[in-house]
Amino acid sequence: RRDLALAHPMQRLLQGDVGSGKTLVAACAALQAIESGYQAALMAPTEVLAEQHFHKLEPLLAPLGVRIAWLTGSLPAKAKEQARAAIAFGDVQLAIGTHALFQQGIEFANLGLAIIDEQHRFGVQQRHLLRAKGGSEAGEAHQLLMSATPIPRTLSMSYMADLDISVIDELPP
Repeated sequence: RRDLALAHPMQRLLQGDVGSGKTLVAACAALQAIESGYQAALMAPTEVLAEQHFHKLEPLLAPLGVRIAWLTGSLPAKAKEQARAAIAFGDVQLAIGTHALFQQGIEFANLGLAIIDEQHRFGVQQRHLLRAKGGSEAGEAHQLLMSATPIPRTLSMSYMADLDISVIDELPP
């Protein structure tokens, strides 16, 4: 919450085991961005994982009035165009999907938070493309990277890049 309130974009890595609550932390961050008038995007490396996020978050956030869109490359053309338009006009507050979220032709009305799950499965340029669609004062969205796997690349990013780190070191009861 404190990072998202800063004037400069957040760059935070959230690391924790599968089932530790990373997705709930991401949902809380998305809600904070949405409550501040911004959109949030949650990108996963596979359609299966993106769909799991959608089915987990939609029943939690829709009753709160959060409008959610689903965007992947395999959507039928008409559904994809409807999602694109809703995201571009700001009718969608949380977009959940895959690489389709940063493709050319996808525009956000006011992206304030880019959440990237299994961040190690995306390249630097891919993560930047989503973040650059943001509308913060610095020109880029806040970025929350999530990983369950402390691979060497992730560890070196934390030392060499401008990343703050949060670790969930135990599973919830």
